[in-house]
Amino acid sequence: MSMSPSILSVLSEDLLVRVYEFLDPPCRKTWRLISKDFLRVDSLSRTTIQILRVEFLPTLLFKYPNLSSLDLSVCPKLDDDVVLRLALDGTVSTLGIKSLNLSRSTAVRARGLETLARMCHALERVDVSHCWGFGDREAAALSSAAGLRELKMDKCLSLSDVGLARIVVGCSNLNKISLKWCMEISDLGIDLLCKICKGLKSLDVSYLKITNDSIRSIALLPKLEVLDMVSCPLIDDAGLQFLENGSPSLQEVDVTRCERVSLSGLISIVRGHPDIQLLKASHCVSEVSGSFLQYIKCLKHLKTIWIDGAHVSDSSLVSLSSSCRSLMEIGLSRCVDVTDIGMMGLARNCLNLKTLNLACCGFVTDVAISAVAQSCRNLETLKLESCHLITEKGLQSLGCYSKLLQELDLTDCYGVNDRGLEYISKCSNLQRLKLGLCTNISDKGIFHIGSKCSKLLELDLYRCAGFGDDGLAALSRGCKSLNRLILSYCCELTDTGLNKSAS
Repeated sequence: MSMSPSILSVLSEDLLVRVYEFLDPPCRKTWRLISKDFLRVDSLSRTTIQILRVEFLPTLLFKYPNLSSLDLSVCPKLDDDVVLRLALDGTVSTLGIKSLNLSRSTAVRARGLETLARMCHALERVDVSHCWGFGDREAAALSSAAGLRELKMDKCLSLSDVGLARIVVGCSNLNKISLKWCMEISDLGIDLLCKICKGLKSLDVSYLKITNDSIRSIALLPKLEVLDMVSCPLIDDAGLQFLENGSPSLQEVDVTRCERVSLSGLISIVRGHPDIQLLKASHCVSEVSGSFLQYIKCLKHLKTIWIDGAHVSDSSLVSLSSSCRSLMEIGLSRCVDVTDIGMMGLARNCLNLKTLNLACCGFVTDVAISAVAQSCRNLETLKLESCHLITEKGLQSLGCYSKLLQELDLTDCYGVNDRGLEYISKCSNLQRLKLGLCTNISDKGIFHIGSKCSKLLELDLYRCAGFGDDGLAALSRGCKSLNRLILSYCCELTDTGLNKSAS
């Protein structure tokens, strides 16, 4: 039904823009198809775009003059020649672009990067992660973007300290940088980074072979808030001691899988930063001791803690949760000592919990899940992989109380059956559901998911032998937003069922 001209004449462009801002992306797509007025509002209001084909790049940049974010990460034909032709096109304006995503754009090299930096005068954020050809020459070219504030260079394997030095000198106002998997970066590069970019607030050095000398340099950053150093094999407790009296603004630390880090190092961090909000120490501490809990009690603002793989007794879990009542996320996967007693204490104390990981906690039963569901009404993510004692009774509680649940992992929970899926289907906000290796479910259970979980985006049915054509048909009818479906080894599926669903 078309809108009458009289109604459009009453609404000013400013009012239409305000309405446009409240719409989600699918609705905005429909909006611009209704009338030329709406199309014009969309053209003037749109600030972000992801481009798939380079041949449309000039046209789209001309059509949307107020873009501030340009994503070219899924544009496989993008190369230096395309960028140079774009620079010569007088109808295209890129002066307002502040964010540029070039992730996996491996054909864009130094010449193209230098051109882009020159074209986008307002550039503040760049992502060149997973660009295997990004090395020191490319870093030198990018350094001409003097206004850069955020730079992501994950897995740029050819980048060395020389290239990092060029960026640091040219972009001294950086406040966020990620060097994850940049294996040629050493203590020398990190030291120079910390000496020049004093305003750094976020730093990721995960998987680098840096030593405690780098931590000494990092500790001198006065504004650092986020430090990620996952799986840094050469960093130990002595290095973390530098952080105790350094980086006064530190709020988030991730030392997951740092094999030389123990509770002693974590205590150094906690002791020096009582206002810390996030602490991830999965698979690097063997147990949660009483001395560690004494310092944890001081962390009144702690919102996230990961201690996956540690020995955590029920009494320790109750003590931790009673001290940190602001917890919103906790990782306890492979904490084999966790039982219902500890989980009931956690549920009782941490009412604002949103994310809970209990994967491979074999002693957790329906009693614990029911307690969490009833007490933690804001729960959004629950991971229960290989929790073999979970049955339909626990899932019934989730269906009744966890109305905000968006992600549920029940991989290898062979106690889950069709009745359990019926209960889960009452979680109408569910977006991601993993049911791999759940051998007791069939099309009957999947029918409930398909008919009630219309927001589902991802579904994993790996080796669900009871799933067949009827279940697939139910999903295709009800889950229109589904964009990822894993059906490996679902032997009951036939070509006929797949063809019907596709049509």
